[in-house]
Amino acid sequence: MIFDTHAHYDDDAFDEDRDELLSGMAAKNVEYIVNVGASMASSKRSIALAEKYPFIYAAVGVHPDEVGELNEEKFNRLREWTKHEKVKAVGEIGLDYYWDKEQHDLQKHWFMRQMELAKESNLPMIVHSREAAKDTLDMIIAAKPLDLSGIIHCYSYSVEQAREYLNMGYYIGIGGVLTFKNAKKLKEVAEYAPLSQIVLETDCPYLAPTPYRGKRNDSSMIAYVAEELAAIKQMPVEEVLRITNENGKKLYHI
Repeated sequence: MIFDTHAHYDDDAFDEDRDELLSGMAAKNVEYIVNVGASMASSKRSIALAEKYPFIYAAVGVHPDEVGELNEEKFNRLREWTKHEKVKAVGEIGLDYYWDKEQHDLQKHWFMRQMELAKESNLPMIVHSREAAKDTLDMIIAAKPLDLSGIIHCYSYSVEQAREYLNMGYYIGIGGVLTFKNAKKLKEVAEYAPLSQIVLETDCPYLAPTPYRGKRNDSSMIAYVAEELAAIKQMPVEEVLRITNENGKKLYHI
């Protein structure tokens, strides 16, 4: 069955049919979903979704584009949320130099603070990195003494950098982009990375796979990503779904 390790069902793209859609997930071969926070407000909404649906778990954290909202009071609230029984990760956290909404030094400060929170909470982290390959890798290498685990979400960098993350025990998060014709680099990473260190994700409502590219994504569409990964790995799609499901359960302690 499908384990969607990264979704945003609190997004307003789902406001009109959220309950109907989520209630039908089991019938679409979806076993578990982790709804991931990107701000204080979305982290709170992720917990609410996890409390409502038995098969949904939450991650809490503040995305690099939103770190301007953080202060010690809010960070302490984040710390309290990590103690919730259905919170399984700190994320999504990291660096984003594409949108460049926040100063790089501020992004780095709160990335490190949230990595330390992951260690303190004994939770894995979900790392967002866009146009910030070197700084992200350098910070995660610098954090090695923390002995962290986690996912490099929506992986978009080289095989060489993937090797560094894999050697440190991280998982590579792969979603709909794998099915795009121009995803040559990601297909190379998918071929190189052992299946034991790959997890499948949607980032829904974004990044729907071909043939639904540009439309609203949801967890059931991981089936198309699994088919593409199975073709790359030259193995049955059922085996890809089984192993990536086990990887998600292992990482998130479910």
